[in-house]
Amino acid sequence: MKKFNKIKSIPAYLPLINIDTDMIIPKQFLKTIKRTGLGKSLFYEMRYDEEGRIIKNFILNNEPYSKSKILLSGKNFGCGSSREHAPWALSDFGITCIIAPSYADIFYNNCFNNGILPIILDEKLIKELSEYSKRKEEISVNLENVEIIYGNKKINFKLDHSKKERLLKGLDNIGITFKKLS
Repeated sequence: MKKFNKIKSIPAYLPLINIDTDMIIPKQFLKTIKRTGLGKSLFYEMRYDEEGRIIKNFILNNEPYSKSKILLSGKNFGCGSSREHAPWALSDFGITCIIAPSYADIFYNNCFNNGILPIILDEKLIKELSEYSKRKEEISVNLENVEIIYGNKKINFKLDHSKKERLLKGLDNIGITFKKLS
């Protein structure tokens, strides 16, 4: 797993609540055990029509959001079934940080196992960050200092120390096990 320290990106704002894992990566794409190749199917039913053509008004189908590393979203992100393919698809697409008011527990923990930083932030602050998305301006996330920097403002977020350390060191569950054995 790659080490995570700082990222800077124009955030993509997806103002929906209860985005479940089937919306993130539909069941027909779960036939693989590879962590790569799923990005093209991320949010498939929102990104493509029934003929497989790109839906132009979906945010991740448009520049600069198609290159966003940061996704802003609503409450209960990652609810539904506990498929690890959901963080695989997000990561393969290039999203390494999600900022939402709340997450489903299993999805939240799966993010840390796959190098994605899920930040829990108040809806009012997410709305403020969404203005940067609309203006196509970058925001920064600094994991070491547990802060989001936007314009001349800074927000600190809370994160369990062990989860922070595993991302900073690039350790998934297997990496943690090997570290304990050595």
